[in-house]
Amino acid sequence: MAVIEVKNLKKYFSTPRGVLHAVDDVTLSIEKGKTLGVVGESGCGKSTLGRTIIHLIPKTEGQILLNGKDVSNVKGAQLRAAREKMQIIFQDPYSSLDPRMTVEDTIREPLTVSRRYKRSEIDEITGELMGFVGIDTRLRTAYPHELDGGRRQRVGIARALALNPDFVVCDEPVSALDVSIQAQVLNLLKKLQQQRGLAYMFVTHDLSVVKHISDDICVMYLGQVVELCSSRELFRNPLHPYTRALLSAIPSIDIHNKMKPEIIQGEIVSPINPKPGCRFAARCKYATEACHQPQKMEEVESGHYVACCRVHEVNG
Repeated sequence: MAVIEVKNLKKYFSTPRGVLHAVDDVTLSIEKGKTLGVVGESGCGKSTLGRTIIHLIPKTEGQILLNGKDVSNVKGAQLRAAREKMQIIFQDPYSSLDPRMTVEDTIREPLTVSRRYKRSEIDEITGELMGFVGIDTRLRTAYPHELDGGRRQRVGIARALALNPDFVVCDEPVSALDVSIQAQVLNLLKKLQQQRGLAYMFVTHDLSVVKHISDDICVMYLGQVVELCSSRELFRNPLHPYTRALLSAIPSIDIHNKMKPEIIQGEIVSPINPKPGCRFAARCKYATEACHQPQKMEEVESGHYVACCRVHEVNG
């Protein structure tokens, strides 16, 4: 059974110019112990998707299932219980921690708010969590400004894991860190996943990172999923024109690699009151009149889904 299932999820925002379609009809699932990478350029709706799933932002339409239970419209005590099983690691470790709270206070807070633990249990669990994420006990009383970026992000990870969740949204958790620290945090996330069987949604724009950590990858463009398949399959055989352009832009140190980046021409379509059809059509060199009709996700190969009516011609 999937830990998280999302069916036809939509999140729209009202603006003075019209309705912004931030997340538009997204369907996906993540199994226990697996990682779904969500990639796409800035503003495509990746972070909004993750925050809507865990109810940090109310959805507009659609269904969200947590361990097979419908949590789409839960409120009050039910919402509180669901949130304990769905957590988030924020992108910026500098702004996601309260500067007035020590490391110990930050990790203890979810345990205290849940009202399910005695003080002695909270102290014990806090120490265990610090050990899990590699924070030295001497830093219990340290404040965020006294820590480097890697340690701050480890505090954020410990806080997210405090209530033993089943599903964690990793919202670009390493993008604000130095490259050497990125590897440490990524390895820590994979280790914790193996130990606890966590399901991750890993939001990023870094294709090298998502290739390293993800089991499956979904590619988003202006609020819609355009391709979804296993990580290995996506890098081996990208089928959607947008995905192919994204992968062609990855820098390579192979001097024999003659693949040139595909230059995407044309203007980006506005996500405010968008017209029906493929939102990449205005920039796609393969586009025809059929591309301006509503597109459906099609299973082109086993487990490989693409939202492109010309996928066979493009890749023939």
